[in-house]
Amino acid sequence: MAARKRGELFTVLETSTDTETNALSDGEDCPLNLPVDVKWFEIPFRKSESDEEDEEVQENKGESELESTAAEDTADSASYIAGGGCNIILVTGNGIKHEEYEEDSYYATSNNCSETSSSDSDIDFSDLEEEERPGLFGAYDALDEECTSPDFWGEPDQVISIEPFTADSGPQHSLGDDADTLDYFRLLFPDSLFEHMVEQTNNYAIYRQRRSGRSDAHWHPTNIREMKAYVGLNILMGINQLPEYGMYWASDIFIGNAGFKKTMTARRFEKLNQNLHLCDRDSEPSKGELGYDGLYKIRPLLDIVGNTIWDAYLPNRCLTIDECAIASKGRFSPTQYMPSKPLRKGLKVWMLCDSRSGYCHRTRIYVGKSSDDVAAAAVGHKVVTSLVRGLEARHQHLFMDSFFTSVSLLQHLLHQGFYACGPTNPCRRGYPDALKPLNVGKLAPGEFYQCQHGNLVASVTRDAKIVSYLSTNCAPGIVGIGPGKREEVSKDGDCTDVAGLGIPRPLPLLLYQENMRGVDLCDQLRECYQVGRPCKKWWRYFLWFYINLCIVNSYVVLRESRRGLPPTGFNGKQFTQRHFRIRLAQQLIGDYQGARGMERAARKRHADSPLEYGHRLERMSERSRRCRNCTNKGLRHESVFGCKICNVHLCRGGCFSEFHK
Repeated sequence: MAARKRGELFTVLETSTDTETNALSDGEDCPLNLPVDVKWFEIPFRKSESDEEDEEVQENKGESELESTAAEDTADSASYIAGGGCNIILVTGNGIKHEEYEEDSYYATSNNCSETSSSDSDIDFSDLEEEERPGLFGAYDALDEECTSPDFWGEPDQVISIEPFTADSGPQHSLGDDADTLDYFRLLFPDSLFEHMVEQTNNYAIYRQRRSGRSDAHWHPTNIREMKAYVGLNILMGINQLPEYGMYWASDIFIGNAGFKKTMTARRFEKLNQNLHLCDRDSEPSKGELGYDGLYKIRPLLDIVGNTIWDAYLPNRCLTIDECAIASKGRFSPTQYMPSKPLRKGLKVWMLCDSRSGYCHRTRIYVGKSSDDVAAAAVGHKVVTSLVRGLEARHQHLFMDSFFTSVSLLQHLLHQGFYACGPTNPCRRGYPDALKPLNVGKLAPGEFYQCQHGNLVASVTRDAKIVSYLSTNCAPGIVGIGPGKREEVSKDGDCTDVAGLGIPRPLPLLLYQENMRGVDLCDQLRECYQVGRPCKKWWRYFLWFYINLCIVNSYVVLRESRRGLPPTGFNGKQFTQRHFRIRLAQQLIGDYQGARGMERAARKRHADSPLEYGHRLERMSERSRRCRNCTNKGLRHESVFGCKICNVHLCRGGCFSEFHK
């Protein structure tokens, strides 16, 4: 199919404001999900002059009735198209207005295919050279051969078929109206996972002591209550952020946190940090052995959380597939450098999220480039098919970026009952040659070309730049015009922004812009309040990432289950994510107090008559230690005397009574 002439793209058959609603796409069958201020117009396909000549020949052969009907439909715009200008659709107060651009008035754009493809995507294309090699896709070879045939693409005048989405969706649980934040969090992070963390943490502490050959006098086995309190403190650290975690236990009243001191000591928190573990180190296979798993250290977490987040919320119609980055300082080979992302260096995780709520349904961790050429080439296909496994024939609409979008993938998804839309690299196999930058040439803003094969529609348009799209859920020839701004120069020479109409955009571009925000929305909710502290162990970043993800998902489930109403007992005006996290951390900690916290509570309770409860000044040791009461006042005095009940050294003067008050 050759590139079409500039004036032979589409023609507008309906220009009256009364017929705008009739020209709209069927909103019930299409995943519009677009703002109400976007006006829709259908631009029927206008055939080329050569096609019209063929029709005249066929008309002489006895098909005059069919051809006369088509001629009547295009008679109003035939005189305009004959001029050869670019047909730009604008909306005025009286309806649609045409503006003609001459051949030499197009905006300058690059015709270099490689330059265009490098700026179209926000993902590094380092693996695309292998991905585009012929014969490496295995199961997709048949689709590749079909899409590369000369007669695969045709004119954009075919009717597409979109099945309606009728499956159940939304939160799935049996919690009542009296359920609180901790109950929703348990749906995604159950108590069995806390018990597993306690078991493996105690085992790893014994493993470290056995490997070092000496016992740790400051370690004692943990339990599920302490582990929940430890996670609760890490959640609060994301809300009340300090440069170092030791500052939460500082003696300075303006820096130290009384709640942290009451829950556990800084030394105990540090010991839990050292021994926290999720797997059995004794049975971990080494690299190169049979059964080696690069994610062995977090495999129990992935198995449990992966099932809970999938079961707690059934996917809606529009879903987003994209990547997110996790900031890390550990030594992990799959760490990626992504210069176009806000976080340029980090660990990559692919996510399947709801386009509206941001709920994350499934994740896949990037563990490095495969040594197998076939597996490395089909990485985009493998990621997408693994993320949507179990949703076949539900007629969901997937939105993905140019790293994944290809003709073979969209054909494969369409056979499985998925509709998809996204930008693509125009140099990929199967993309129509007629729509490649070298053949299309310069485009004016709002001008677009399309080719079609059944439900599969290929589009190239110019918005802020030239963009190539593939879609299976958009009818060809439909554009939308939303509100925009234009600069207007006053008599004084000042430039002001005046409200007006934006650039006409094809339906695939508008759908992508509106529904590709699911992963970004999830990232915004997750990045507002970080959980955990930086460390050198790579798997810790994934642990805190999934805990944070469970918090975000549980907040979404609570918000949709209660239809925006806050939990019982909340007295604020609006229940935000910050309130959810604080309430969750408080319920995880509960009334737990470590050994030092219980001692302080006892001192406060018995402060009126310390001698009655066994508190007395007596010799503590042969070696003098710093007086606790003087240290609290900023002085340095040492004493061999103290209180054995409180386990502190005190001076023989008035420090004993002053400390117990």
